[in-house]
Amino acid sequence: MKTRILLVDDEPDFTGMLKMSLETAGYYEVREENDATSAVASAREFGPDLIVLDLMMPTLDGSEVAAQVRRDVFVRDTPLVFLTALVSESDAPCGAYNSGGNTFLPKSMPLPKLLECIEETLRNNKTPALSF
Repeated sequence: MKTRILLVDDEPDFTGMLKMSLETAGYYEVREENDATSAVASAREFGPDLIVLDLMMPTLDGSEVAAQVRRDVFVRDTPLVFLTALVSESDAPCGAYNSGGNTFLPKSMPLPKLLECIEETLRNNKTPALSF
């Protein structure tokens, strides 16, 4: 089963390019949401393993979307990764810039490094399997 990733960004060109890149890697099923006000509803419907959020969006910014996610009983435990133009890769190598358990990554991060960071985030947020 492929890992489900929800991309939330107000730039359809960016989400389309990132979706194609992630799905080409072969491990991910990706859904785009370009309307921040619909992000939680999309997350509830899609059931992502990870949500990738743009930090700066016109209607709601990423931190407001994250707050809504954390208040929603159905998706509140979903790991969040912020992609932002506010930091560079040297400022925020994978996992180096965290706030409230969320990772902040630069939008300019090369795809192989982004994939590595996504996998690291997923590993760090895995719920232990129940054993009987």
